[in-house]
Amino acid sequence: MPHCTKCGTAVADNAAFCGNCGAAQRPSQPAPSAAPPAAAAHPEMAENVAGALCYSLLWLTGLIFYFIDKRPYVRFHAAQSIVVFGGLHIVSYILGVFFGISILTGGWAGFSLGVALFHLIHLLTFVLWLVLMFKAYQGERFRVPIAADIAEKIFGKS
Repeated sequence: MPHCTKCGTAVADNAAFCGNCGAAQRPSQPAPSAAPPAAAAHPEMAENVAGALCYSLLWLTGLIFYFIDKRPYVRFHAAQSIVVFGGLHIVSYILGVFFGISILTGGWAGFSLGVALFHLIHLLTFVLWLVLMFKAYQGERFRVPIAADIAEKIFGKS
């Protein structure tokens, strides 16, 4: 039978406080846990979910997943995301700068063509974003024709 750490009076096995002096009691043994701690289990994200998330924030999540996930399926989608959306981002920026300058010089015909191209690039980005996320989630290695080849040359075959 355990005793109080302060006054030495006998206390019950599971008593939180001493009945005589009121001092808090430490349990002699921690209660056994039925479930293993969460840190012991390392469940891995499913490949199709990780592949779809490579496209979620365009090239940024592709870059993150390329460095943190070493599975070939995920690395393929991460590399393709970097090339596709990184390339479209650069093209969109260049078009914005180029046609923005033509506005300052009074090129209204260039302005309307520039706005049309700018919006077309954004529409293409949105459609590719949806298609690539759905295909990756379905477990397919959908290859964007030119970008997948470039991604393999730059990042290696996954």
